[in-house]
Amino acid sequence: MRKEVKKAKKVSESAITTVRLMMPTDGNIMGNVFGGSIMKYVDEVAAMVAFRHAEKNCVTASIDRMNFLAPVYVGNILILKAAVNYVGRTSMEIGVRIEAQDPPSGKIVHTGSCYLTYVALDEKGRPTPVPKIIPETEEEKRRYREGLARRKMREAEIAALKRE
Repeated sequence: MRKEVKKAKKVSESAITTVRLMMPTDGNIMGNVFGGSIMKYVDEVAAMVAFRHAEKNCVTASIDRMNFLAPVYVGNILILKAAVNYVGRTSMEIGVRIEAQDPPSGKIVHTGSCYLTYVALDEKGRPTPVPKIIPETEEEKRRYREGLARRKMREAEIAALKRE
């Protein structure tokens, strides 16, 4: 029994930019936002992109290494730009660019980036095929190539762990 997969989609069809004000509940007593709070918001926006692309339930399969390039402070506006980079058969790599804006100055700083892998699930909770993506711009094509390379590295790492 072959599962029906919808036609390929443009990257822009599921991309999302979201913003949120960093509140005292997001930060420590010195005014820095906790990395865990940012990671939660990254996972949420990436999940929304995965849901929009697959039009199915999706779950986080992995989160690549997260580097924080600059601090985010309580009172900053957190800007999360998320899009599908690469699609396999049942999985998708979602890239999220994290920025912080200082409201009084308007200055925006790139504070981090993260790649998350989501797997689409059918009604029985099993992996199910997802639509391919159509990268249109040069940047989307570059992100697709880099996403494929990261996928191959993840597969090699998993294979090595299974041999241990």
